[in-house]
Parts: sequence; structure tokens; C-alpha cells
Amino acid sequence: MPRIWGARTLAPLFPDKSALLEPIGEVWLSGDENIFASGPFVGRRLADAWREMPVEWRGTRLAGDGPFPLLVKFLFPKEKLSIQVHPDDDYAHKYEAAAGGRGKTEMWYAIRAQPGAAVLVGLKPGETPDSFTHAIVQGTAEECLETLPLKAGDAIFVPAGTVHTINPGSVLCEIQENSDITYRVFDYNRLTPEGQPRALHIEQALAVINFEEKSGGRLEPVRLTRGDVTETYFVACRYFATEKWEFARRSAAVTSPQHFDLLIFLEGRGRIESNGGTVNYGPAEVWLLPAGLGAYQLAPSMPTALLCTYVPDIANDFVRRLSEQKVEESAWARLVYP
Repeated sequence: MPRIWGARTLAPLFPDKSALLEPIGEVWLSGDENIFASGPFVGRRLADAWREMPVEWRGTRLAGDGPFPLLVKFLFPKEKLSIQVHPDDDYAHKYEAAAGGRGKTEMWYAIRAQPGAAVLVGLKPGETPDSFTHAIVQGTAEECLETLPLKAGDAIFVPAGTVHTINPGSVLCEIQENSDITYRVFDYNRLTPEGQPRALHIEQALAVINFEEKSGGRLEPVRLTRGDVTETYFVACRYFATEKWEFARRSAAVTSPQHFDLLIFLEGRGRIESNGGTVNYGPAEVWLLPAGLGAYQLAPSMPTALLCTYVPDIANDFVRRLSEQKVEESAWARLVYP
């Protein structure tokens, strides 16, 4: 996805994509137009295949109508993104039906971060609609946001209604609702290649910004060791739960009949082995594991790190697992956004 703030190289995830003719800001991996590279739906658009997937693929909790729920992206910001906000589901359903009618809650995982990298997430205490509107007019909206320094391995939660932007100097994995609705409030007076300013959406933004309650921001994960696997639990909300798995030896796992899993491989190579056969995995790939797959093994030929994300039943899929591993409520509660 070309973006005015994007980069002309997509290393390290895509080392062959360098000296690009236009700046690429986002690489989508589970969007409606993405094509299956393998499996029974090979060559098919995700949106088309999703409509035909049986419950054994989707999961019992996702067996109804509706679009594929999760959009996974890699972000390559070479310049600052616009200062922006996303609507929640209620607002999007009422006013953005033509754009899909879904809000956008998201999280970022920092794959790489240079010294000085930062994101700006949430308004500072005391900001009001009037004060923020004044700052937009004066070109000082950025000063109204909280700055979060960023290092590799950090994770940030950005609920709908949270004003935010991303500074240059990082490569991020974004996991979000499958929506592309963005309301810009300030864009640093940049011009498009045609010499025109990008559109702003100040009225819509002010209508959806949450001025009353701050939520989201930097996540304080829970890390556990299970055999030879290090598991890091980041967040669980109604739209997604996300974990990180790191391992250098064979590891066993099992899918839930309630939902499919997405495995987002960040580094490493190896095999996914199951009763259905064996496939090879590599970095910058996203694998959709059917809900009915059951037991499988990850057999690395190189040390591997991946993000696992899915649409959870928060109490049963996330909280219960942590409780069974003797994690205190005070630790897991800070990761849960019901």
C-alpha cells in the first residue's frame, strides 16, 4: 500500500524489496484482496474464501455472516503518520456503511526500532474538545498527545477513539479489526504528488475521540516459559488476542474448535507438522490455521519468533489459560480490555 509517509525499502522483512519507485507504508497480509498461497483455497481472495469456509475452518464462534475479522499489516514509517483517530463500531455502522461499517481498534508490535523511535498515543490529561480544536487550528496538535518511546519488542494498544500517530524509525506489525476508516486531524501540511493537501476529517474526528477516559497505550505483557517455548501475552479485547511465541526446538500446540489462529512469523524457518501434512514456514508469512486442525507441531530449523492472534472468548481463551498457569489476577487484568 503506497503511503506518503512510507519507505522505499521493506527490509528486513522483505529484503528483495529495495530501491522502490514509490514509498510503501503498509504491507497487508490478511486483507480482503490477499490471495492464498497454499492449501485448498490457493489462488483465491481471502474475502471470497472466507464466505465459503465451513465451521471447521472458521470456528464455532465465527460461523455466521460477516467479513474476515482480522487485518494484519506490516508498517514501514519513513516519516510521521498524520495525527489521526479511528471510529468505534457504533459510529462506523451508523455513518460509514459504504466503507464497511466497522470500527478500528488496533495494536502495534515493534519488530525493529531505531534509537529515538516513538509513537504518540492518547491525549494528555486535561485536553478538551475546545483545547484540542484550537491546537489543530494552530498546528500544535502533536503537543497534545502522550509520547511513548519505542524499542524492539514493545507492544502498544490503540482502542478506537484514541488519537495517535507514529514517528519514523521503526518497523511495526499491526493487528486490527478489518477496517480502513481513518480520520485525520493534522498532516503536517504535506502535499500529495499532485501538489494537493491530503483531506482532513476534523468534524468526524472530534465526534469519535474519547476525551473522557484514557485507555490503551503501552502494554505490560506477561511472559511465561512452557517447556522450550517462551510465551508473551500482550492483550485480549473483544476483537483480538495476541501472544508471541519464541522457540528453537520442536514445540507442540493445538487449535481451538471455537476460532481459527493466525501465525505471523517474524523470524526463523522450519515446518508446521500436522495430520494434514507438513508445510514449510519462513519470515514475513502469515499462516491461517483452521479451527479444526487440532494438534500440530512447529519444528524449527532456525530459532523462530511469531505472533499468534485470534478472536477470543476472553474468559475461556485468555484469562483461564493464564489463571491455570498461576498468573496473578493483578498481572493478567492489565492486559484485558473487555
